[in-house]
Amino acid sequence: MEKEFASIIEQLGEDITREGLIDTPKRAAKAMQFLTRGYDQNLEEVINGAMFPTENSEMVIVKDIELYSMCEHHMLPFIGKCHVGYIPKGQVIGLSKIARIVDMFARRLQIQENMTKQVADAIMQATGADGVGVVIEARHMCMMMRGVEKQNSSMKTSMMLGSFRKSQSTRGEFLSLIN
Repeated sequence: MEKEFASIIEQLGEDITREGLIDTPKRAAKAMQFLTRGYDQNLEEVINGAMFPTENSEMVIVKDIELYSMCEHHMLPFIGKCHVGYIPKGQVIGLSKIARIVDMFARRLQIQENMTKQVADAIMQATGADGVGVVIEARHMCMMMRGVEKQNSSMKTSMMLGSFRKSQSTRGEFLSLIN
């Protein structure tokens, strides 16, 4: 990857031996590996057994989970927050694991629409919940830095599963609590 970044920098017309660029290919490769580390993770490892029995069957919400991802179309960042809600059915997931699940999918080349579904499906699979709701709000550098250059645009996506899809009141409660 380091060699590929060196080639890209040279194709831009830069001198790869210039003092400020000497270690850039190495740093860029290391950064890309960090930014896409979600490929090296799976749901079972991320959860690491952090499931706990509960008699609670009321909505659990974690909101404002920051996320940093890379648009798979332009390899530019999108940055935002994710809100996750679920209704437990016999077990709850460790609080930090919800944020780790969001990170696992965010740290891949991605589109927001797919990531929203992936997070919801993973929470549902991990918890066996009665329902799951996920909303992601993000600002996309591919919209802001290039193309249409719209600085104040943001994108919101949602995925509702189980009781969050079937019940308007459950969905409404979730949406009102995250806003």
